[in-house]
Amino acid sequence: MRSIDVARLAGVSRSAVSRTFTPNAYVSQETREKVLKAANALNYHPNAMARSLQTQRSGIVGIVSADLQNPYFAKILETLGSALRDTGFAPLVLFGDETSTESQVAQLLSYQVDALVTINAVTSTLTENISRMKVPVVAVNRSFRNDWVTSITCDNQHAAELVGNHLLDQGCTRIGLVTGNSDAASGTDRETGFLRALAKRGVAPVAIENGDYTHDSGVFIARKMLRSSAKFDAIFCCNDLMAIGFMDVGRGEFGLRIPDDLLVAGFDNSVVGSWKSYSLTSVDQNVEQMVELAVNSIQRALREEGNEAGQFFEVQGKLVVRESTLRST
Repeated sequence: MRSIDVARLAGVSRSAVSRTFTPNAYVSQETREKVLKAANALNYHPNAMARSLQTQRSGIVGIVSADLQNPYFAKILETLGSALRDTGFAPLVLFGDETSTESQVAQLLSYQVDALVTINAVTSTLTENISRMKVPVVAVNRSFRNDWVTSITCDNQHAAELVGNHLLDQGCTRIGLVTGNSDAASGTDRETGFLRALAKRGVAPVAIENGDYTHDSGVFIARKMLRSSAKFDAIFCCNDLMAIGFMDVGRGEFGLRIPDDLLVAGFDNSVVGSWKSYSLTSVDQNVEQMVELAVNSIQRALREEGNEAGQFFEVQGKLVVRESTLRST
């Protein structure tokens, strides 16, 4: 089936059919509906390769994602993939860790992707290399100050302050902090915001331990902190996986009742943390808004032929209070 057949059935020009199936091309809603109805009736599917030769665009957006063991990043990937498809793009996803990211990006660029989205997966050095290739890049959950990269993150400092104030409002004064990777701005910003909230109300943390955002590090740090002579009435972990690991050890190995004996809060609002067995207080980073900003940035960059300078966006997180920080009165 050819595009001319769709055009005849829909009563529109052949170019209108082409625009309907080209991301970012303008076509009226009425024309789009006619074309899609005719294409569906004829079981027509546009030839992506032929279209790319005409438009010099592949319609493919490459996605590099790391750490899919963290359900938060899996949620970003799922939401982003759906949003790109709804906008007419074809997402092409490669997985791995930061040590393999450089080869993954090179592989994606060999497919002539129109744009690149990274989810917590690109270093500053690699970002500079990508920027020289003049492919629009959007970094989600990672902050870069770069003329070519658009960075989209949660306002981590403010969100962590919300957690600190909530624990203080619950009457906690012996509070422990489990930080994340120190080489990422998100981790240092969460630590900064949380400690600022405590300092404003004259409270110093009992202990600070460094984790790496994994469940295993939450388990290891929980054993270390709970075996020490320090006494805690609350713990803030800078992501949900570490908080869940901390809760598992606190309950299973030390017999702690949460929240009666210890309040625990996390960050990410992952689906696992919302399960009844954890009911974890956490920060929702507003993934939907971050994804919307990412897709809009790609569309805007492509419309302007990649001439738009990179931007920096911070979205506001929301504290989701659950049973893990609510003591019975």
